[in-house]
Amino acid sequence: IKNYIGTHSKSIVIPYVLNRDLAYALDVNELDSLVNIIDTALNASTYMVSLKKQVEVWRSVEVGKTAPDFTLNDTTGNPVSLSSFRGKYLLIDFWAAWCGPCRKENPNNVKLYADYKPKGFEILGVSFDDKREKWVEAIKKDGLKWTQVSDLKRWKSAAGKLYGVRAIPHTVLLDKEGIIIAKNLTGEKLRVK
Repeated sequence: IKNYIGTHSKSIVIPYVLNRDLAYALDVNELDSLVNIIDTALNASTYMVSLKKQVEVWRSVEVGKTAPDFTLNDTTGNPVSLSSFRGKYLLIDFWAAWCGPCRKENPNNVKLYADYKPKGFEILGVSFDDKREKWVEAIKKDGLKWTQVSDLKRWKSAAGKLYGVRAIPHTVLLDKEGIIIAKNLTGEKLRVK
């Protein structure tokens, strides 16, 4: 697909294919360079607008940037802000009860939380569920003891949009000052970091 874009930059199909099939697999620099190859005559395309927005959002949540703040309700309806975790290392874990890979990762996060919570580590679960009952049931079943929030809007999650989440599980690791220090780490790679 990358080679095709380079030789067919005027094709109206390119923004669609890039948006649908490749954008999430690329890092922001690769995506940005491919978007810049596409003929500017296609800038009004819905797909080009979406790609440019994706680059803009991903640039705002790159490693080294301050994590954008958001507030969502917890399982009891109380608002929780990301900024309330300042002073602790924080893993933002975007997940959902219906997401098989997310549920497979939960046992790793449970162990990580048990090992590192005493050292100032927290996890904030941000659910992409739309059914409160299923969400709460998964939290209990998987033994997730950390704060969980959601606006119950699935892929229209405000926090998900803010962080450019296009697939889950999706993780963002913050230092004590709220600076993004890593993204999309799971399992042993997350433990090592």
